[in-house]
Amino acid sequence: MTGLVVLAVALVATVVVAVLIRSRSGKVRATTTAPAADTRRTLLGEVGIPAAGPAIVHFSADWCGPCAAVRRVVAGTLATLDDRLPRDADRPVDIELDIDENPALARELGVLSLPTTFVFDRAGEQRFRVSGVPTASDLEQALVPLCRPEGSHPEETR
Repeated sequence: MTGLVVLAVALVATVVVAVLIRSRSGKVRATTTAPAADTRRTLLGEVGIPAAGPAIVHFSADWCGPCAAVRRVVAGTLATLDDRLPRDADRPVDIELDIDENPALARELGVLSLPTTFVFDRAGEQRFRVSGVPTASDLEQALVPLCRPEGSHPEETR
């Protein structure tokens, strides 16, 4: 009987952990970070951040199955934004990094699992982070405010 109780408790604990992990996967979360340290700025500069506009940086690897889904979501979102954004708006840059080739930057950004995606603004500051595969709509919502031309203000809602 004790064995059944232990098994039941282990099963419940496993389900709770799985639900927690699943609830966070693919969610675009705003990040608040202190200004980047010199090491971080150097590593980001080596991969092309900051660029002329916002950047989507996603870490992947050849052996990562879900990373292909991130590629599709990012490509689709950028194509959609290209059609929707005004001509003078900044266009986001897609930067895919192999975690095995960029371990120092992955460590600096705290990448613990793949796929992990970051959104940086035009100043090179990290604004959003996604663990797992983001949804196209969430990624688009994160990018649109960052693509406005410098000095412009968000449209007023009425």
